[in-house]
Amino acid sequence: MAQVAVKDADEALDIVQDAMFTLVRKYSEKPHDEWRPLFYRILQNRITDSHRRNTVRSRVFAFFTPRGEDGETFDPVAQAPGRASATPHIRAELDGATEELQVAVERLPRRQQQAFLLRALEGLSVADTARAMKCSGGSVKTHYSRAVHNLREVLKEHWS
Repeated sequence: MAQVAVKDADEALDIVQDAMFTLVRKYSEKPHDEWRPLFYRILQNRITDSHRRNTVRSRVFAFFTPRGEDGETFDPVAQAPGRASATPHIRAELDGATEELQVAVERLPRRQQQAFLLRALEGLSVADTARAMKCSGGSVKTHYSRAVHNLREVLKEHWS
C-alpha cells in the first residue's frame, strides 16, 4: 500500500517501519483487535507526511537544481542505471494486466485508493477500514464501490 502511494520501495519500507514503531510505542496498551485499523491509520498519516515533505523539498531544492546549457534541469538520479526490478528479465515476468492495475489504482482519488487497498489488498473488514480511514462504514462502501467501478472501466479488457 505504501509502495503504491509513494512509488519508491525503499521509502515505502521506511514508512511502514515508522508506522509499526509508532503503533508499538503509543498503542501497545490498546486491545489487540484495534491494532490493525490503528496501524493503517498511522500508515496513511505517514504517507501523507511523506507527500508533504516531498512537495516542500522539491520546492526548496528546485532553486539549487543544476541546469544544462539548454536550460533543462539535469537530474543525476534519472541518469543512473535502473533498479533490479527494471531489468528485462524481471519486466518480462510481470503481467501487463498487473501493471495496468497498478497504474489505475495510482490514478484513483486518494479516498477511493485507500478504501480499495485496505479492503482488497489488505483484507480489512468494512468496520476496520472505517476505523483506519476515520469515516463511516457507509463511506467505506461508497469509496470502495466507486473504486471498483473506476477500475472496471479502465481495465475492461482485463476484467473478467
